[in-house]
Amino acid sequence: MRARRRTLSLQEREQYARRAAAHLCRSPLFRRSRRIACYLAQDGEMDSAPLMARAWAMGKTIYLPVLHAMPAGRLRFAPYHPGAALRYNRFDIPEPDVPLRQMVRAQDLDLVLTPLVAFDAAGNRLGMGKAFYDRCLAFLHRRRHWLRPRVVGFAYGFQEVAQLTPRPWDIPLNAVVTESGLRELGSWPLPRDMR
Repeated sequence: MRARRRTLSLQEREQYARRAAAHLCRSPLFRRSRRIACYLAQDGEMDSAPLMARAWAMGKTIYLPVLHAMPAGRLRFAPYHPGAALRYNRFDIPEPDVPLRQMVRAQDLDLVLTPLVAFDAAGNRLGMGKAFYDRCLAFLHRRRHWLRPRVVGFAYGFQEVAQLTPRPWDIPLNAVVTESGLRELGSWPLPRDMR
């Protein structure tokens, strides 16, 4: 799947990213979210840059995952804006260069947009194998009513597979956004007013 992502031309990637951003921006889920975690695309991932541009234009705050300052592979999220200073973490992924006191936990966000390698209709997500998102979202397993954040995969349509086998620590997606649209997934559906 990663190899297939990398075969897309720059023009195709940009076109798909703009389409996916347009679909998500039209949704009540996005319109009601004020604090949104995105990511800087790596290795052919669906690019969230067009989505971030729309979010800033709408007055929303964008956060990026930060691993650099966290122990034991924990993620925090740092505010990000155009032109912000970045530094590279141990995986050579750029992160906002801000003090720890400016970072927030996943619980403080309304929407977490996650990159992925593959997903299935049950909401299972295959990431890069380090479980960073699963660890920072583990508190969701203990909630009876899942209020926030909503967890949405951001991917190409061809990344859907018939079935993934989840691990006990995996956090399912509420939905996925592709170039074809926003689609609910899994056992934690979106509330009716956010569809």
